[in-house]
Amino acid sequence: MMQEGSITRGTHRIKIHARINGKTVEEEVEPRMLLVHFIREKLGLTGTHIGCDTSNCGACTVIYNGKSVKSCTMLAVQADESEIETIESLEKDGHLNPVQEAFRENHGLQCGFCTPGMIMEIAWFLRENPHPNEDQIRWGISGNMCRCTGYQNIVESVKAASETMGGE
Repeated sequence: MMQEGSITRGTHRIKIHARINGKTVEEEVEPRMLLVHFIREKLGLTGTHIGCDTSNCGACTVIYNGKSVKSCTMLAVQADESEIETIESLEKDGHLNPVQEAFRENHGLQCGFCTPGMIMEIAWFLRENPHPNEDQIRWGISGNMCRCTGYQNIVESVKAASETMGGE
């Protein structure tokens, strides 16, 4: 006889409840499903990218309970009773978030693959440090990899977003 909560290979699913971008969701997931796959496949929020599955690139960065995390390193079941923000949460009423707008204005992206994770990292970073200097900005984005830009325009974008949001 199987007890409630016991795991049978390939058949057991766990119900999780979370607030994603301000909306309550309730879904059943396999215990081994990664948070990034939950966000993309179960919720259809494909702005969160899968770049490496090893936490090196940061393309999957989301804000989880107020902290920046790489969603390829977390299981979806860890998100039970949590609050998560993805790139889709930033645009409001047809208006870009100041970080998104700064990226657009300062050419902070080229191919765009890393951009959602980079923007989420920066959105979190500027909440924590609204007045960063250039060294702090470079440290703040050091966990996110961009293979195209050389980072200078990303740094300029962060500076511009900081100024727009009331920073230095």
